[in-house]
Amino acid sequence: MPAGPDHSTAPSSHRAPDRRALLRAGAGCAVAAVAAPALAACGSAEGVAPDGTVTVELWHGQVDTSKKAIEALVAEFNRTHPKIHVDTGGGATSDVMLQKVTAALASGSYPDIAYVFGSDIASIARSPRVVDLTTAMRSGPVPWTDYWPSLRDAVTVNGKVRAAPSLVDSMAVVCNKTLFRRAGLPLPQPGWKWDEFIDTAHKLTDASKGVFGTGWPGVGDEDTTWRLWPMVWDLGGEIIGPGGKTIGFADQGRRALETIASLVSGKSVYIDPKPGSAQMYQVFLSGRMGMVMGGPWTLADIITAKVDYTVVPLPSFSGKPVTISGPDTWTVFDNGSARSKAAVEFVRWLIAPEQDVKWDMGAGSLPLTAESARLPAWADHSAKTVGIPVFTKALESARVRPVHPAYPQISQAFGEAVVAILLGRSSPDKAMRQCVEKADAALLIPR
Repeated sequence: MPAGPDHSTAPSSHRAPDRRALLRAGAGCAVAAVAAPALAACGSAEGVAPDGTVTVELWHGQVDTSKKAIEALVAEFNRTHPKIHVDTGGGATSDVMLQKVTAALASGSYPDIAYVFGSDIASIARSPRVVDLTTAMRSGPVPWTDYWPSLRDAVTVNGKVRAAPSLVDSMAVVCNKTLFRRAGLPLPQPGWKWDEFIDTAHKLTDASKGVFGTGWPGVGDEDTTWRLWPMVWDLGGEIIGPGGKTIGFADQGRRALETIASLVSGKSVYIDPKPGSAQMYQVFLSGRMGMVMGGPWTLADIITAKVDYTVVPLPSFSGKPVTISGPDTWTVFDNGSARSKAAVEFVRWLIAPEQDVKWDMGAGSLPLTAESARLPAWADHSAKTVGIPVFTKALESARVRPVHPAYPQISQAFGEAVVAILLGRSSPDKAMRQCVEKADAALLIPR
């Protein structure tokens, strides 16, 4: 789940823009602009041919392998649905999709479907041009309850389904088995604790060889903060507290920051100074980092780099499984009833299990439903790719960030606190107090 800079495993990652998209908090400055299309003209009625064939404009946002995967699926749909033609010629890469869609909505000339990050749905859904998919998704060929809970939460705003899920992943810990063997350490097992993670990171660190136990983004962006939310949830906190006027992780956030402080004090964490975390992942790929938190999108580069690796679930404080997912979406826009109906038909076809699995394998993501995960093609893919079963299993306990317009400001405040700890500029108590002050202020802004 990329924002501007690359959040991929390496600069050459086949999924770089998509993952930057996943991790971004959403451009807060665009929120007001997205609301503006209430005054814009309705979408053009063009796109319906005299013979009734409907052309649907899709901005898929993908590059490289992901682009090939989505375009192959579109070609298959066009062959099998002669009265609907999906056009993939326009749009923008996913990392700038919010800005492109916002401008398109303001001008009154926008696509029928766009690949929108889950973290941006709260902003985009304020536009009256976004089609309400509640009925379409809950009465579709795939039962609504078959989608992972994190997916259902990610596309629901104020009780309504405002988009269809397009991509899902989860976070786990990727371990370099060679470095574990050299350090004489057993590999972590499911149910391990954060204290064990810290101790293992210390023991893996070898300053004389430039080896770090683990890494952490040190910029303060969404990539910095989203790794901490599982700690907050595991400790009983919530990102937004009851009533929505204050955050719900003041105590739990301090405990999470203390965990980061322990890694820093042991000099066992590589702090990536640049946006995107590409350097952090490159350190892991070069064999100089024992553990890195990542998702299924990291595996292609790890395999290419010939790292002897394994994947284990995230540690926790409670011993219970907990992780985070950053789903992205297919958002449908109203360009008239004929185009909207055709767009919904395409999206429902695209996320059905048979097509979903093809997309997942091409895009480096995970199945949208348990039914997709049971298909032979996915079972074969899982058996051949170390770590995929762990990431898939983690979806059962995965949670998502709240779909709330204040989330970007909350994330920024927490990110600043994390950086202050990583750079030794503050204590967990002081950093968290400053975070609370800024985040609570953001929640009081009328929206």
